[in-house]
Amino acid sequence: MNAGLLFAGVVGQAHGVARLVDAATSPVHAYLLAGPPGSGKTQAARAFAAALLCPDGGDGTCRDCRLALAGAHPDVREVERAGPFITMDQARDITTLASRTPVEGRRKVLILHEFHLLRDEAAAALLKTIEEPPASTVFVILADDVPPELVTIASRCLRVDFRPVPHDLVVETLVAEGVDTDAAILVADAAAGDLDRARLLAADPGLAARRAAFHRLPTRLDGTGAAVAAATDELLGLIDGAAQPLRHRHAAEAEELERRAAQFGERRGDRKEVEERHKRELRRHRTDELKSGLVALAASYRDRLADGTLPAAGGGVTAVRTVHEAIESLERNPNERLLLESLLLRLPPV
Repeated sequence: MNAGLLFAGVVGQAHGVARLVDAATSPVHAYLLAGPPGSGKTQAARAFAAALLCPDGGDGTCRDCRLALAGAHPDVREVERAGPFITMDQARDITTLASRTPVEGRRKVLILHEFHLLRDEAAAALLKTIEEPPASTVFVILADDVPPELVTIASRCLRVDFRPVPHDLVVETLVAEGVDTDAAILVADAAAGDLDRARLLAADPGLAARRAAFHRLPTRLDGTGAAVAAATDELLGLIDGAAQPLRHRHAAEAEELERRAAQFGERRGDRKEVEERHKRELRRHRTDELKSGLVALAASYRDRLADGTLPAAGGGVTAVRTVHEAIESLERNPNERLLLESLLLRLPPV
């Protein structure tokens, strides 16, 4: 196997890559790749699928490898959730996919995305299929973490853990890709170990202004609803603008899908799957942007506690705690405007 070429897109995960390289020589029925977004799980899953399908064990250059790495191999099916969670209907679809024979070779790989969003009933329905799939099927399950709903399925898989990409390695990667060093440092600070997000932010000229807006927010608050409403409008407007690089990427993907459909024919559901994925990515991007901004806001209050601008007795400690509670609440998919307005009304002015 040419692991260096096959796993070239996976950055900072030497341990995980080594485990997958070893596993490819004698694969089992199911693997769980667990780690945060942007840690390289998707790239690693595709590279692993290429190694399993390649007649030479993963040379990185043959047709099977190139198609698998591009997410376009007929014997590699990637399953994305259709709604907020993976439901019984999707569980049945996955079972059906697993039962089908490979299109071209002797083996097929099912890559299941975001399995930390698996419903209880869907997990129960899938357990037998993942535990004992047809001999020709290998599952590669991707999850940000392992919640209780996924524990039983996880116990039937070989688990490979992925970590956030180290800050310095994010900077080094971006610089190697042509990003200015100072800009790469700013981007790495905002991306928090998510290399996919870092690459997106590197194309965002408004990043510095957006982080500065959150950092100076305490000086704009005066306890009035008018100040809160004005600040909320500005911040949500900045977050809307931040999605422009992602929208450009989505437009390019849609054009490529049209080109492939014209050349090779369109698989049923491809267009809808891409559109749904784009919606999820935009939603995730907004949540990440808001979370990143709130982290900068908490840092602003900590800085003012450290320099005495805002004494602890004046609400500084409570402010930091309140912001972090808001960050945690983002996992529940709240209304962003209501979250921001409620938070800013409770924060002390500086």
